[in-house]
Amino acid sequence: MLALGAAVGYEVCVSNLTPRTFSVPDELDGERLDRVLVALLEDVSRTRVQELIQDGGVRIDGEPPERMSTRVEAGATIELLDVARSRVRYGGVDEAGEAPLVIVHEDEHVIVIDKPAGMVSHPSSVVRGGTLSERAVARFGPLPAPQGEDRPGVVHRLDADTSGLIVLGRSEAAATELVRMFRDRDVAKRYLAIVFGVPRFDTDWIDSAIGRAPGRPDRMSVVDGGQGREALTYYETRERFDGFGYVECKPTTGRTHQLRVHLSSIEHPLVGDRVYRGRRGLRRNIPRGAPPMTRHALHASGLAFAHPVTGERLEFEAPLAADMEAWLVFLREREQRLSAGES
Repeated sequence: MLALGAAVGYEVCVSNLTPRTFSVPDELDGERLDRVLVALLEDVSRTRVQELIQDGGVRIDGEPPERMSTRVEAGATIELLDVARSRVRYGGVDEAGEAPLVIVHEDEHVIVIDKPAGMVSHPSSVVRGGTLSERAVARFGPLPAPQGEDRPGVVHRLDADTSGLIVLGRSEAAATELVRMFRDRDVAKRYLAIVFGVPRFDTDWIDSAIGRAPGRPDRMSVVDGGQGREALTYYETRERFDGFGYVECKPTTGRTHQLRVHLSSIEHPLVGDRVYRGRRGLRRNIPRGAPPMTRHALHASGLAFAHPVTGERLEFEAPLAADMEAWLVFLREREQRLSAGES
């Protein structure tokens, strides 16, 4: 891993969310305000949502909430106001104490970063400031934007709450070729996930097309044959626990929310996923004493591809994120207690 250089210069950025109004759906009845907003604003990190609440940018039925943990009822109207949050970033570290980007690989054409959970990949209509691509520009200077001027360096993406490896293009030639490589499935991707339920199979394929969820255009779902787009996921069960599984996933396609949707479709939704919960939904129980999991337990652990300019074979791995590692330690210790007949 390459070390980051000394912080140089600074820039002021303003993080805005476009004013919007939502009605709380039935499935989020009684949930905390911050969790409701994370579910409704899937491209916005939980940290940004909490900042918005703290800055007075949220109203519930016209009234400001007392706290971010305020419970909201189905049918309540949530308004997002036009509130700006300014920050000064120094060489990739801002005044809020955000850690510098973890650079796994850097050359004149390609950058590979170990993205933390909670960081949005690129700016969008609802979030600007502090995104991965913006911070990469602050660190590396101007980057090509083959997928749109508001997405510098971006050649693929990870959900905000997915941690792990993400690739950025640093030169025009590399960025264009990387987009093609991801589109044509020339990049091998590996993910680690902690799921509800004990997987039945050691290995299996999930071959189910994915399309927009009926009546919920902001979400994806498995759809009937002839609809949606082809989606293929191979998974291996690494460990089994009482009520849980630790799996490795190797998607061969790259559909939006593919792993979350596929695993949920076989009744193994990700621990911490507030959107794709499977048929049992909120009735899934977290064991007493489990460490916090404030996002879905999915980590992009491995990438392998040919260098887009030199052709050299590149392979990268990212250690499991700390929150997921803590969950595995908890599950292993719990399994030992259960095997010993302890409660």
